[in-house]
Amino acid sequence: MRVCMVTYSFYESDSRVIQYARALVQRGETVDVIALRRSGAPRFEVLDGVNVYRIQDRKMNESGPLSYLYRICRFLFLSTFRVTLKHLKHPYTLVHVHSVPDFLVFSALPARILGARVILDIHDILPEFYASKFGTETDSLLYGMLLMVERLSARMANHVIVANDLWHERLIHRATRAGKCTVTCNYPNPEIFHRPNTVVRNGHFVLMYPGSLNWHQGVDVAIRAFAKVKDEIPDTIFRIFGEGPEKPRLNTLIQQLHLEDRVTISDYLPVDKIAAEMAAADLAVVPKRASSPFGNEAASTKTQEFMALGVPVVISRTRIDSCHFDDSNVRFFRSEDEADLANCILALKCHPELRAKLVANATAYIHENNWNVKKHEYLNLVDCLTARQGERKHVSAAA
Repeated sequence: MRVCMVTYSFYESDSRVIQYARALVQRGETVDVIALRRSGAPRFEVLDGVNVYRIQDRKMNESGPLSYLYRICRFLFLSTFRVTLKHLKHPYTLVHVHSVPDFLVFSALPARILGARVILDIHDILPEFYASKFGTETDSLLYGMLLMVERLSARMANHVIVANDLWHERLIHRATRAGKCTVTCNYPNPEIFHRPNTVVRNGHFVLMYPGSLNWHQGVDVAIRAFAKVKDEIPDTIFRIFGEGPEKPRLNTLIQQLHLEDRVTISDYLPVDKIAAEMAAADLAVVPKRASSPFGNEAASTKTQEFMALGVPVVISRTRIDSCHFDDSNVRFFRSEDEADLANCILALKCHPELRAKLVANATAYIHENNWNVKKHEYLNLVDCLTARQGERKHVSAAA
């Protein structure tokens, strides 16, 4: 079977796409990925058996919705051409398109007309994501147009995968039917995210945030919280890995708070490398804003990845995280409350027994919730969509 994945992301840094692709390759399928390209990266590369085609460069510096839309539309045109051309030469059985944006699924339209099955995988729900990123009101014409695009995109696909149960309920209410939509959460891959036998320490207690630098992520809240307690924990540093529109403002904030020697922002790394950096952390922070409708419902992949690595997590109390976790396996703080977050950082830094308890409970949670345990659900769905029910277990979620 030949599978094509289309993603408006950097493949080597997108753990969700990587685990799908590797799972298919490991059972003998041929997988092509159409993705973005970082400066200096090769246009084509084979990574763990996956053929990665990087068709468009991107810097994450969009200043507004028009520049964001232009780059996406260009990628849509280029990926449609590439998928169609490759399908004509060697037909794909399945095209798996990753959102955002939803309408990228139309890159698979010619292939679908010619017989391929199509999955739309919604990592982030587009109308809420766009409203959060650019301040669009939910009663605006633009927001209404995004809802229409969501419906059309879901209709074009043979099946829709969504990243959490909250969004599953919303999609079947406004865009598709229950039998055509499946939840696949952001599970950590144990092949990449597992507790190391040894961790090299450099004498510092390391607080860490890796991820996108968007307003809804609340990284500024974490920086201000750290500033409140930095003098009480002089051996602690705060390492941030990420890219996004908030980066210039975060750098300015670090300077204003005179934290240049304690807080650093580095570019995001490929998954394998960021996993090693994360494993060396002593405490992770996930400071999303609950006041953002998107941030309140978007599940961070890094939370469970840190849990799998044996790193305790302090996390803002959002709607989605309250559904998945409790006080036994993470330390919650009141979202956007800098003082509460500062107190949590101080308490966990000063009490290693509290960190050890969180790690033990998180390890038990991840034992039941990881990609190795759950990937059969995705593989069964693929088999059902591609009419291979006789070879593997049939699932009722097929279109």
